[in-house]
Amino acid sequence: MQHQPPPPNDPKLFANLRALHHGAIDEWRRTQARTLDMFGFGVRECPYEVIAEGPRWRLRHYLGEAGSGGGNVPLLMVPAPIKRPYIWDILPNVSVVRFCLNRGFGVYLLEWRPPGTSDGNAGIEAYAQAIADASEAAEVHAAAEGPPVVIGHSLGGTLAAIAATLRPDRVRGLVLLGAPLSFAPGSSPFRDLVGANGRHLSGFGTVAGSELSQSCAALAPSTFVWTRWIDGFLSVSDPAAFDIHVRIERWALDEVPLPGRLVQQIVDWLYCEDRFGEGKLFLENRALGPEDLKAPVLAVVNDADEIGPRATVDPFFARMNGVDTDVVEHPAEIGVGLQHLAVLAGRRANAETWPSIADWIMAHS
Repeated sequence: MQHQPPPPNDPKLFANLRALHHGAIDEWRRTQARTLDMFGFGVRECPYEVIAEGPRWRLRHYLGEAGSGGGNVPLLMVPAPIKRPYIWDILPNVSVVRFCLNRGFGVYLLEWRPPGTSDGNAGIEAYAQAIADASEAAEVHAAAEGPPVVIGHSLGGTLAAIAATLRPDRVRGLVLLGAPLSFAPGSSPFRDLVGANGRHLSGFGTVAGSELSQSCAALAPSTFVWTRWIDGFLSVSDPAAFDIHVRIERWALDEVPLPGRLVQQIVDWLYCEDRFGEGKLFLENRALGPEDLKAPVLAVVNDADEIGPRATVDPFFARMNGVDTDVVEHPAEIGVGLQHLAVLAGRRANAETWPSIADWIMAHS
């Protein structure tokens, strides 16, 4: 039987062509990132071993001695799947990974694998389940008395909170770093821009990282373009801040794609419809929302952050029933490019905010 080519208006055909185009742009941006390595701005991560893996993830265990300070408490770090995870370990003096190792915690990190051509249909449920599976693997490896404390940044934290409602037995406590839970109108400037412009994505195939970056820059240039330029200008007179700034720019160029369905569901279900905040996120044939989150939660927020300010967690916390919730606010600082990244790469965050986070973890372990 003769093979028939797809019709010229087939949406899958256009999605695949778009993915090829943006995939080439991704590779060009990664080449630019590697160019910065020649000037001394390469990646300098802690040693780690990969102890488990799944279809869309690998689990890192960082090689350090878990001492009495951590009390044998494993931590599972969940980055946003949009970029590479080394923002958690960007430089030794501001590394979240090294801070937690020095505090004696067992440190695990969920590394998201770039989706293959057959992974375009993976959505929120698949990513939440991956977090639960990684948590179980970390608990077994650590021989711990209970599941890890899960620490998620940005979209990684949002997915971690969803995982905690889907599989409450897999989360001892939850630390959310600039991670929005409520997407009601007015909760953040970025939410309102996405809500007004982001619907009707196709959901086919994969979405290149460069496409996501360009879309965010077009939607919110003040957040994703002008503030980065201003931060670079302010950092020039401070060598330590400028070092961090350039390394974050290198990280931002290191693009990875996402499944089209995941992007579509994040935009439609979360940003536009606020299903999780309203208790209407249907996964595994049940509705999930604030009342289903039973683990203690610490939200770390920065009101200069236009993506995950305090207003994106307070309404969600107000609807949680009888659960311990706390909020720590950390200051804006220079050198971090976007204030959304200050909690992971800022000098003040490392010196002032992370000791408070570690104390909270110990008090809830």
